Amino acid sequence: MRHGAWTIAAAALLAGCVDDPAPPPPGAAPETQAAAAAADPLPVMVPELRIPAVGDSLCAGYGLEEGESYPARLEAALRARGINARIANAGVSGDTTAAGRQRLSFVLDGLAQSPELVIVELGGNDLLRAIPPAETRANLEAILEELQQREIPVLLMGMRAPPNLGPAFVQEFDALYPALAERYDAALVPFFLEAVYARPDLNQPDRVHPTAEGIEALVAATLDEVTEALPPVTS
Repeated sequence: MRHGAWTIAAAALLAGCVDDPAPPPPGAAPETQAAAAAADPLPVMVPELRIPAVGDSLCAGYGLEEGESYPARLEAALRARGINARIANAGVSGDTTAAGRQRLSFVLDGLAQSPELVIVELGGNDLLRAIPPAETRANLEAILEELQQREIPVLLMGMRAPPNLGPAFVQEFDALYPALAERYDAALVPFFLEAVYARPDLNQPDRVHPTAEGIEALVAATLDEVTEALPPVTS
């Protein structure tokens, strides 16, 4: 990874850290195909998969128009694959892992039925506040523990620490996500922002939050992992 770009992005996020769309013409862009598929309802016999996405501003869709957030575009992309997903955007700008931990039960208890998968995207604001990795680990551990107790599969979106926090901090933080994913048998995207962090053209002027095009890049980069994390569909 290019540490310089990520260092600039991490510093910028200190300034701040919910959405849905006839068959597309041949050769249409992937995002156009996804939007068209979302607008064309899937057959009613296909079971609906409920997926809350619990995260921060990267999930909430900071600076984007309605329908452009990661959960909204991911839902469209899944439907384009014939997967009847309904993704609830539970992203809150500025949330740390502690805040996500605090409201997780409220999010889950507010659902009519237990979800088929929960996407957990937290940790960026912990980095920006230089919260000790041990605290981040404890919060993520509590989140994964609760989801495990409720027997809900998890897809954990990993983050990476910027090098300006020091080698010891970076080493400890970066090891959190793989270790916790293994311990709690959670699916893992090692670095959620991998597709955009070094691409200024895919980020907003704050150099942290993806543009609408950046969101499409994130969806394309993580779609396989999301699909693989879903439980088998039974009719």
